[in-house]
Amino acid sequence: MSVFRNAVFLAAIAGLFAGIVMTGLQSFFTVPLILQAETYEAAAPAHDHGEGAAADHHHDEEAWAPADGAERTFYTALANIVTGIGFGLLLVAVSEIAGGITGWRQGLVWGFAGFAVFTLAPGLGLPPELPAMPAANLLARQVWWIATVGATAAGLALIAFRRSLPLAALGLALIVVPHVVGAPQPVSHETPVPADLHQRFVVTVTVTNLLFWAVLGAATGFIRTRFSGALGTPQNSLA
Repeated sequence: MSVFRNAVFLAAIAGLFAGIVMTGLQSFFTVPLILQAETYEAAAPAHDHGEGAAADHHHDEEAWAPADGAERTFYTALANIVTGIGFGLLLVAVSEIAGGITGWRQGLVWGFAGFAVFTLAPGLGLPPELPAMPAANLLARQVWWIATVGATAAGLALIAFRRSLPLAALGLALIVVPHVVGAPQPVSHETPVPADLHQRFVVTVTVTNLLFWAVLGAATGFIRTRFSGALGTPQNSLA
C-alpha cells in the first residue's frame, strides 16, 4: 500500500505542476486563437453537414459555458490539472513496470514518448479543431484515436524494449497502420475559419502539448528520485 500511495502522490504532484504550466501556456497562446475563431462561428450561417454529422454539430443556445476571463481560466486550469494527474498516473505506472525513471533527463524521454503517443500520432490524422470547423462523426473519431494511441504505444514499446529487428519492424508497422487506414473525415471541409488561423492553432496546440509532456516527464523523473526508497531503486531500462 505504501508503494501505491507514493506512486499516486508522485503522479499528483507532477500532474499538478504540468497542468499549471499548461494553463499558463494556453492562456497566452491558445485561448486568443480560440476566441478569434469563435467570432467566425458566431457570424457563420446555419449549415447542414448531412445525416450523422449534424448531431455532432448541433449547438444548444442555452447550454452552459464558463464566462470569459477568470471563470474560464479557472475551469481550464482545473481540467488541465485533472488531465495532468491522469497522465501522470499512467506515466508512473508504465515507467515503474519498465524499471522506474532514473532522473529528470530520462523523465524527458518518457515525456517525449507520451507526446508522440497521445498528441503527435493522433494529431497527424485528426489535427486540433477550432470552433466553426467541420468534423467527422464523434464515435468514429474516438475509435480511431484510441486505436492510434494503442498502436503507437505498442509500437514504441516493441522498438524501445525488445531490441530485436523483427519486433522493431513489427513496432514500426503498428505505428504506421492507423495512418494507412486513415482517420475519419467530415463530409465537407468548408469552414469560415481562415486557413492561416487554423494552421497557427495546430502549431500552437502541438507545441504547448510538447511542453506539457516535457514538464510532466521531467517533473516525474525529478520527484521520483526523492521516492527511490519507497518505490524501489530505478533500473536503467531506457535512455
